[in-house]
Amino acid sequence: MLLHRSTHTILVSLLLLSFSGIWFQPSAALAAPYFEDGYLGLTQTELHQKLGMPQAVRDRKSALRVFTYYAITDWEKYFRKLVSPENGEDVYTFTRDGIDVRYSFSYTVDPNDDTENQTLFVRLVDIEFSPSVPLAQIPSLVPEFRPSEDPAAPSFRSNIWVLLFKGASSPAARFIVKETTRDKLEWTLAFQLFSLQGLPDPLTTKALVDRVEISTQSVDLVKQRQRHTHDPILNPYSREFSQRRLAPQPPLAKKIPVPKYAD
Repeated sequence: MLLHRSTHTILVSLLLLSFSGIWFQPSAALAAPYFEDGYLGLTQTELHQKLGMPQAVRDRKSALRVFTYYAITDWEKYFRKLVSPENGEDVYTFTRDGIDVRYSFSYTVDPNDDTENQTLFVRLVDIEFSPSVPLAQIPSLVPEFRPSEDPAAPSFRSNIWVLLFKGASSPAARFIVKETTRDKLEWTLAFQLFSLQGLPDPLTTKALVDRVEISTQSVDLVKQRQRHTHDPILNPYSREFSQRRLAPQPPLAKKIPVPKYAD
């Protein structure tokens, strides 16, 4: 009888919570990735359990991509106390198909967590290649990079990057977004591929890429406020993209010969 009453009480409580719209937020111990990449939203502890301890920690020194690298032991013993913990990026290095692939994980903290050792959550994954690799090779070098093959998947470009969206949005992913209007937009898994030397026009899968960022971005934000910097393109990982016919390039203008004069 006591067990029956307890079960009844729990069921009534759950019904009241559902009607009121109030649900308890999951604790940090129950954190899980928001998307299929398997990283965004994990706690730092969960990431270490998945990949092991990082080979190094790096700290960004300016708005530019300037970093200082620390051995993990030095970071934990000394430098972690001098720098905000979320400013330290865990670094993992791999060699795949003769290419050096470096993963760096950026974190964010729960603003409501006032404890001394705040829980860190993965908000961005930065993957660098040395040397640069063609667009077509990235899926074989980065297992987490599984772009959509749908030609209509939201895809954009500028002169130095390609931005690809995949899958459904995740309301929970708003937690790792810094955008002030994050609660008014939908946030989706995004892959942003950067090329230091610039991308060719027209774009081909032979274009060289230096790094990939895995993050969450908003298609609506791109269309509403970034349309002047984000040119819509056909998904470069679709069959239609590989089968399209490129427009013939105009012939190069002949240079005017420059006469040579005797000294």
